[in-house]
Amino acid sequence: MRFSKIEVRELIKAWFFISLAFAILFSGGINVLFSLSFSFLLAFIISGFTVGLAFLFHELAHKFVAEKYGYKTEFIAFDKMLWLALLFSFFGFIIAAPGGVMIKAFHITKERNGKISLAGPLTNIVLAFFFLILYLALIPSGLLETFFIFGFRINSLLAVFNLIPVMPFDGRKVFVWSRKIWGLVTGLAAILFITSFYLVWLDIF
Repeated sequence: MRFSKIEVRELIKAWFFISLAFAILFSGGINVLFSLSFSFLLAFIISGFTVGLAFLFHELAHKFVAEKYGYKTEFIAFDKMLWLALLFSFFGFIIAAPGGVMIKAFHITKERNGKISLAGPLTNIVLAFFFLILYLALIPSGLLETFFIFGFRINSLLAVFNLIPVMPFDGRKVFVWSRKIWGLVTGLAAILFITSFYLVWLDIF
């Protein structure tokens, strides 16, 4: 893949903002202003390696497939949405649309557009399986357990969320290309997301 200096800067900016927003959310929202501590730094690190990587690899997957088809691409951070995500995180929720890969092409077929769009959610599914395998293989506890389960949950959530079959989500372009593939991938993502809550329920009981 080819990256311009501006594009690298945009990716880092989006990664930082989305990680910070989720760290604030996990640390109690507005209360974080009165209790900056090591726990907040820990939340930021966990967010960076779970939410941040989930977002980053999702966008890079779009870019990779589009460039394999010979299209020119560039990631652009949505500055207003990044600031809104940061603002909302203080009030206990996040609306995350950190940016997107812009594809420069005169015409893209439904199949290619569908495959490029599918690459993002599919990458999140692979990452979800990665975190699940680590969790099952190591049977961790404490902080490490939180890290693996959250990585599993956030990636499966991003996959399900992005597969919603309406614009501007990836799911719409996948659905237009192949309803069968959309249904299979969406079903798998949903099962993974539900499983993430089941694992937490098992720990509680």
